Amino acid sequence: MAVEILTKEDLNDFRTLLLNDIREILQGKTEQTKQWLKSKEVRKLLNISPGTLQTLRINKTLSYTKIGGIIYYAQKDIEKLLDENKVSAERTLFNSK
Repeated sequence: MAVEILTKEDLNDFRTLLLNDIREILQGKTEQTKQWLKSKEVRKLLNISPGTLQTLRINKTLSYTKIGGIIYYAQKDIEKLLDENKVSAERTLFNSK
């Protein structure tokens, strides 16, 4: 059985790597909770085409804000759209006769 000795330098390196990983995780969570999303972000989130997103705007399924040439969507509106279109996973029991 081989014995490995850890030095203070090894521990400092580990600490630095660990802190960097934690920062990356926290930054990722911050990005996911953005209040306003651009069209590209919404399309990626919902896995839809530009045409489908345009249809959602045209038929007023998804509200948006346009500033200059950039269209923004509220995160809460996207969550609301998903919740309103949720299909229940409850099973229906049929009466057997």
